[in-house]
Amino acid sequence: MKKSVKFSPEVRDRAVRMVAESRADHPSLWSAVESIAAKIGCTPQTLLTWVRQHERDAGQREGLSTADQKRVKELEREVKELRKANEILKLASAFFAQAELDRRFKS
Repeated sequence: MKKSVKFSPEVRDRAVRMVAESRADHPSLWSAVESIAAKIGCTPQTLLTWVRQHERDAGQREGLSTADQKRVKELEREVKELRKANEILKLASAFFAQAELDRRFKS
């Protein structure tokens, strides 16, 4: 299995800028992406993903921006933690309610 290469944010930004600058020299976005991807050493699909995300962040394309995606992920994590806490509280409540009932009947 091939190890994935992580590109720094600076490389990503530069590649996206290069695609935007060379867009006029190519007949389509895909051909511009293929040209730049070969120069920076990533796959064209990866670079196209970066370009589309940049467009979403800039408001030029429909979809969630990077900040929105991060916020949704944080909220989902918080909801998961709160659901766990609620389940623990329900179990504790049931345990103590049963203990109280047992105590009353023994007296």
